[in-house]
Amino acid sequence: MSSDLKSPRSARTEAKREQIVDCAMRQFAENGYQGAKVEDVATELGIAKGSIFQHFGSKSGLFFEAYKKAATQLPAWLDAPKEILDRGFFVALMYWLERTEHLIKENWVPYRVTLIGNYGTDLALKRQINRYLVSEDPYGTLEFVEWGQERGEIRDDIELEMMVSMVDWLVNSLQDALVTEELDPGLFHRFRGQPERQKTRVQQFGQVLESAIGKSAGVSPGRA
Repeated sequence: MSSDLKSPRSARTEAKREQIVDCAMRQFAENGYQGAKVEDVATELGIAKGSIFQHFGSKSGLFFEAYKKAATQLPAWLDAPKEILDRGFFVALMYWLERTEHLIKENWVPYRVTLIGNYGTDLALKRQINRYLVSEDPYGTLEFVEWGQERGEIRDDIELEMMVSMVDWLVNSLQDALVTEELDPGLFHRFRGQPERQKTRVQQFGQVLESAIGKSAGVSPGRA
């Protein structure tokens, strides 16, 4: 039978998969990758454990689907308000950095799942996640950096992929350090209860990143 004649997966099957993934996201967010159990997902949904393996193959397969859904539920760079985007690339970047803790509270489950995927899974699953992030770019980092170049704010003498990786690696690591004590190297959490000191560190990070990839080095991000 040709591929054109194959019937698509039924809406019922898709709905069941979505239900399983939603439940798994909560279980992984609350218990971590190692602590979450497929049988707990099955029990909560009132289905057989084997049914979950039938859909996803393994616990790692289930987590990967949960990770992908979590990533798509978090805002992309260019989802910033228009009045922020009108002020440029580095203003938009600082907008998201300064809202990190607020965003985590709004999106606790998807953020925790992505955090676990980035730091709390084995090497094979991490490779799968990295391939997904590069191929799908769920946060729109490539589009964001290209937009900054079109505005004349981002350097064009460095490979685009290098700058995209810098924004992804550095900004994501900083946001994780802002909200996660076990990943914090002492840069932010010693200033718990000192919001002005912490805000200054975030602004300094923006200045350093702008000096690395911006065309106008030395101009503070967040300028009017």
